[in-house]
Amino acid sequence: MNKSTELLRRMKSNDLVIGTHVNLADLSIAEQMGVLGFDFVWIEGEHSPLDKQTILGHIIAARAGGAASFVRIPWNDPVLAKPILEMGPDGIIFPFIRTADEARAAVAACRYPPKGIRGFGPRRANSYGTQPAAEYLEGVDASFLRIMQIEHIDAVNNLAEILAVDGVDTIVVGPNDLSGSIGLLGQTRHPDVMALMDKIGEVCAAAKVPFGVSMGVDEVSLADWVRRGAAWIGAGNDVGYIAQAGSDAIKLIKSLA
Repeated sequence: MNKSTELLRRMKSNDLVIGTHVNLADLSIAEQMGVLGFDFVWIEGEHSPLDKQTILGHIIAARAGGAASFVRIPWNDPVLAKPILEMGPDGIIFPFIRTADEARAAVAACRYPPKGIRGFGPRRANSYGTQPAAEYLEGVDASFLRIMQIEHIDAVNNLAEILAVDGVDTIVVGPNDLSGSIGLLGQTRHPDVMALMDKIGEVCAAAKVPFGVSMGVDEVSLADWVRRGAAWIGAGNDVGYIAQAGSDAIKLIKSLA
């Protein structure tokens, strides 16, 4: 039921994976993003009002549209990760990872004993119980991506150690919070912030771990991330697309009046 293996293969072979973010509750949005051709839908569980039932709906809708589903949970907490994992997403994003120990805790929340601490109770994750337990357990580690979000100066300083943690499949950069961690919130093109983002690309290249970025749709910044070697990009979001299209329509109509 998942696309994680294929996405990871693409990320490691320089075949850029492109996705977008969903914040609104209407499930047809996730399906539409897949139909439009996005490779994945980032389902926002940290900054949006989406509840668990709606997140599950978005996961199912993304698959119906042909896209993978990544879910960002609100914090690096096994209690928050567990119900999302049972929904069978293609990736789970742990925000604000700053150290290797925090990354290890995130991975442990995703793995069953003896490798981790995840309790056993899959629902959609093992095809609603139709997949034999032994078969499910054999392939579960490869059935979704464990994604660590790098959005603090501490994480950049500890990045090599974070990438070396067994079970970390990829990382994703959060430029705004990263800039805020050095007192430059929102100034993502400040030279000091740019230097940190360049360093992330260099460390990931040396470790041969693919990395992504979560951002808006800005040509100059997108070009910078492609230059840095980003393997995947989550660009724009449903709220922003509506705002941009609506604003453009108003401007066009007024120009004709």
